[in-house]
Amino acid sequence: MYSVVGVRFKKAGKIYYFDPLELPIEKDSSVIVETARGVEYGKVVIGKRVVNESDVVLPLKRVIRLANTADARLVDENKQAAHNALHICQDKIREHQLKMKLVDVEYTFDRNKIIFYFTAEGRIDFRELVKDLASVFRTRIELRQIGVRDEAKMLGGIGPCGRILCCSSFLGDFEPVSIKMAKDQNLSLNPTKISGLCGRLMCCLKYEHDQYESVKEEMPKMGSQVVTTSGHGKVIGLKVDERMIRVQLSDSGRVEMFSFDDVVSQG
Repeated sequence: MYSVVGVRFKKAGKIYYFDPLELPIEKDSSVIVETARGVEYGKVVIGKRVVNESDVVLPLKRVIRLANTADARLVDENKQAAHNALHICQDKIREHQLKMKLVDVEYTFDRNKIIFYFTAEGRIDFRELVKDLASVFRTRIELRQIGVRDEAKMLGGIGPCGRILCCSSFLGDFEPVSIKMAKDQNLSLNPTKISGLCGRLMCCLKYEHDQYESVKEEMPKMGSQVVTTSGHGKVIGLKVDERMIRVQLSDSGRVEMFSFDDVVSQG
């Protein structure tokens, strides 16, 4: 068992566990932590708790100290410097005529590295670009290619529902989403109806999927024979969200909708 705190480095970023040592750390505290890429500034979103060894990545990194106002000012300065660096990098990309789209720029807290996030159709030879950037910023340079879902998460926006994108507001991790989830929910399979700003299937298809799966297990299978309040029939359709069953009656051939509760038995 390990005592940990959960730290997030971005608004909707992934939560990482750190060893709080004996520091008086509470939820919503700002802390300076040791990470794989160097010293970083983060916010505690999960207070001290004890977790199993299977829930942490060993060796567990530690919290160095609680952050102060000087650290917060440095973070703001880093954000401004990153904003300036974005424009410089865009100019360099145009100079080198590279087919890549710069999405975001980030300095590590200790300014030991500057990371440029970009999207591109395929592999990009950016060796000369890195040399140019290193000569300008005189620090370690990392160019990291990301996917369209990560791009949407970084840039944000308004989804088809009219709300701020889930990925940029609260989703820490992307979960797999499949077309089967749309089928199970009887949604239109028109790509424009079930795709988000990123062009991929909307993350919200996952939210209610487990409930649909649970209800479907209780309901009769497609093609099965059932006894309804109107007689025997064959199941030819399901409306899982409304717990309704479409049945073709054996005697008359008529198709009727029944509530799941009106199905007396299943054969």
